Amino acid sequence: MSESPLIRELDSNILTLTLNRPAKLNAMSYEMLDALLEALDAADQDDNVRAVILTGAGRGFCAGTDLSGGPETFSSSKRTSIDHHRDAGGLLTLKLFDLRKPVIAAINGPATGIGITMTLPCDVRLASTTARMGFVFARRGIAPDACSSWFAPRIVGISQAAQWFMSGRVFDAEEAQRAKLVSELLAPELLLPRAREIAREFIDNTSQVSVAIIRRLLWRMQGAEHPREAFRLESKALWHMGKGADSKEGVASFLDKRGPEFTMRVASDFPDFL
Repeated sequence: MSESPLIRELDSNILTLTLNRPAKLNAMSYEMLDALLEALDAADQDDNVRAVILTGAGRGFCAGTDLSGGPETFSSSKRTSIDHHRDAGGLLTLKLFDLRKPVIAAINGPATGIGITMTLPCDVRLASTTARMGFVFARRGIAPDACSSWFAPRIVGISQAAQWFMSGRVFDAEEAQRAKLVSELLAPELLLPRAREIAREFIDNTSQVSVAIIRRLLWRMQGAEHPREAFRLESKALWHMGKGADSKEGVASFLDKRGPEFTMRVASDFPDFL
């Protein structure tokens, strides 16, 4: 039996998803994509999962789409019509965008094409000092994938995104950090420990429902036309949480000078208006 293209490890409420095709620098295959989509669906419904870490096995994070199929790799001749075709990478990033759990990308090596665009909906991106990245679409004669033309300018600004996308060049982790594509650079052996440390900050002493609401609001408001949309949804979220057990526990634990014991759960208590 062939080895799974995705390794799942749940430890202390942190789910680590490791892309597992190290001989191909974890190049994305349809099997890997399907495994990721299924794992994220399961994580979203599992209250034991409080945070997700994405990383790669071996020396690569993800070297883009697997090109072993040759020149016809991106051909749509055998697919649906132009109006019905949907980019597979977009399915993944929209799944990440809609996830109710914090996601940290631990970019441990080369990350190009879908390998970097899949990290854009993550809440935190960390990189190893050995990582290299590239939005290489123009050099492959294709268009951007994974909703990256929406995400990238919001993260690094339109001018930086345009320069990287239109040149298609590969750049190092230091340049990525200067442009705020990644927040921290770490020695390879410190990358996953730091990712877990940040994950614990999202988990310890927080209401999982509050964290899920915050994540959904921050991302959704990127496309809002007016702050009144935030005013409307935040007001509803405050009303929803204000009558719940977690807000009472949050206040009581503060007054009692003790750690909180939140009982609300994402699977059952997340509001239906977000």
